[in-house]
Amino acid sequence: MANRKVIYEACFEDYLRSAGVPYVAVDEAKKALFAGVRLKSFDFVVYSAGGDNLLVDVKGRRFPYGGGRRWENWTPREDLESLARWEEVFGSGFAGLLAFCYHLAEPEAAEAFEVVHAFRGEYYGLVGVYRTAYADAARTRSRSWDTVSVGTRTFRSLIRPIRAFF
Repeated sequence: MANRKVIYEACFEDYLRSAGVPYVAVDEAKKALFAGVRLKSFDFVVYSAGGDNLLVDVKGRRFPYGGGRRWENWTPREDLESLARWEEVFGSGFAGLLAFCYHLAEPEAAEAFEVVHAFRGEYYGLVGVYRTAYADAARTRSRSWDTVSVGTRTFRSLIRPIRAFF
């Protein structure tokens, strides 16, 4: 397992390893140029036995988040745009996936997830959504930060337990 500094990415990688899912971790230090454009890297290439291989960008959030809010799912618009370009680079048979790794702030929060992974003494709920579905439903959250998000009800209808993608 790579020595990842971001706890959410390390947790996701630990889940993949423990579930026996084949993957390649992407070196975050290396940026790529494609067609003269610098692209933000994603986190993992995950090989799926039942469908498209996945270009995974891990998003870490707390659950619930301050004030009891649940299902925070914002992302920088640049992440969606870069992931779409990566899908073009990899071509047919690859799909972008946003993997949301929710740090469960309270034990009862685990009830909201089908996949809960213990990592370094904490628990994380793992769900995913294809980039295309997320992008189609996303709305501007902050113009100044150039972020987007999906409304809670819609987001819950789009996500699936992370194991459903493998």
